[in-house]
Parts: sequence; C-alpha cells; structure tokens
Amino acid sequence: MKKLNPEKLTVEFRPYVTPLAPIFPRVYTLTHSDITAELFLTIGSWVAYDKVTSMRDEVVGSWRVENNCYYFSVYVYIGNFGQKETLLRDAIFRRELPLALEAIFYGDRPFLLAHPSLAQAPIWIYFDSEDPAFKKLEYWGKPLEYF
Repeated sequence: MKKLNPEKLTVEFRPYVTPLAPIFPRVYTLTHSDITAELFLTIGSWVAYDKVTSMRDEVVGSWRVENNCYYFSVYVYIGNFGQKETLLRDAIFRRELPLALEAIFYGDRPFLLAHPSLAQAPIWIYFDSEDPAFKKLEYWGKPLEYF
C-alpha cells in the first residue's frame, strides 16, 4: 500500500465548512492528478462537481447518522464500461482506496481530533456499477486505522 505524502495533498474548504465544523453537511471530494501524483481534497457542504472529471475517478465521502450512530459513507463510481475495463476500474479503486481514505482523514485531522468519536465510526464504501457483479456495499474499518 502506498503511504500518503502530505506535501502532495492540497486541502480546500468551501463556504460554510471550517476545519472544526459542521458535521452535517460535510462532504469530501478527493481527486488526483495522474501526472503529478498530487491529491486534491475539497471539503464542503456538497460534492465539488467542479473538480469531477469525465474519468469519474473521484472518491466522495460524507458523515451520516443512523439510529443515533455515526458512520462515514464513501461513494466510488465503478460504472459499466465492458467487463475488462470495469474489472480494471474496480481493481484500481480497491488498490488506491486505502491511500484515498488516508488523504481524507489526514486532510481533515483537526476535525477528527475535535470530534474523537468519529474516528471510531465505521466506514462503508458503496461501489456503484450498472453491472451487479461490481455493485457492492463494503465495510472498510474505521477512520483511526487510516491516519
């Protein structure tokens, strides 16, 4: 697994969101540059659609609550590009997700330190695809495992 190079991570806060608040809505959009290996984390009240490219290789996360329990919800778009390309996209997302989660939680570390119970919340990742073989919801540990 690759380790995060903090010098390659840029964090941007959008209006109405600060390093410490709010919990809701707090949406993370993580994108990257294949050329420079830089990571770009945008933290705002909604998905940073202006950062999303036609490649659809962004990672989007947000805090949710169900039955008074917080969890971190992540969305990745695997799509349906034919068996070979969809299989490749799925493999790449799975290989890179630990780094993506590390970048998200490292980039928002002051927030997690201010809300320590969230570091213990479960992470649920939704792999979205029109192909049922790739459409899955999986548990991926807790934020504290990634920072």
